[in-house]
Amino acid sequence: MKLRILGCSGGIGGRHLRTTSFLVDNDILIDAGTGVGDLSLAELAQIDHIFITHSHLDHVTSIPFLVDTVGGMRAKPVTVYVTRSTREILRNHIFNWSIWPDFTEIPTPEAPFLRYEEIEVGRCVTLAGREITPLPANHTVPAVGYHLNSGKGSLVFTGDTGVNDPLWQVVNRISNLRYMIIETAFSNKERWLADVSKHLCPSMLAEELVKLDRSAEIWITHLKPGEIELTMQEVEECAGQWSPRMLQNGQMFEF
Repeated sequence: MKLRILGCSGGIGGRHLRTTSFLVDNDILIDAGTGVGDLSLAELAQIDHIFITHSHLDHVTSIPFLVDTVGGMRAKPVTVYVTRSTREILRNHIFNWSIWPDFTEIPTPEAPFLRYEEIEVGRCVTLAGREITPLPANHTVPAVGYHLNSGKGSLVFTGDTGVNDPLWQVVNRISNLRYMIIETAFSNKERWLADVSKHLCPSMLAEELVKLDRSAEIWITHLKPGEIELTMQEVEECAGQWSPRMLQNGQMFEF
């Protein structure tokens, strides 16, 4: 499996800042933030599957545009993989005919541009030999992370999460773990805000990584624009023993 970082920022503000979106091979998206907009029309048309961690706008904003743009170019609908709760949020608050048309009914309910596939934590989805398993997450709305397994190696993406003991119980059983992408949205001076919004700051990141019993490369995502240098400096101070590095647009992982 190959994973390409299209966006990994907690906000916008320049060509290098795109919100969360990862492209797996050529046909799978993990989240669909603003980074999807940098793909070409031909690349967009190849996307068959979109796995969503949660309903917040920085993770789903490109779904309506993608489906509207390429729906008529495709022979089958784009499948959006979501928990039941997230599906209802998308239906009620985005694809509701007021914010955006409901593309599960366009051009017809029998042959739509978009369809939903319900997922559950721990239940693996297999696509052409690639295993994608939803993981527990602890956020302000229903949320998951993802375990991507090629058979040769695994990558874990936590999604947006705060303190999350159930995640580590699962991760510590992944024998072929190679990469872990974990969020750190706030600097330490905003630990109170990280607590309230169920994100992590560097001191909390270190407290979480103590629970990791396996060796893996640690990559930091979801940094807030304007605090990137400060937060990464604090990450080094608090969690330097795990050698965490900052995730960047355009980065490629193969496993």
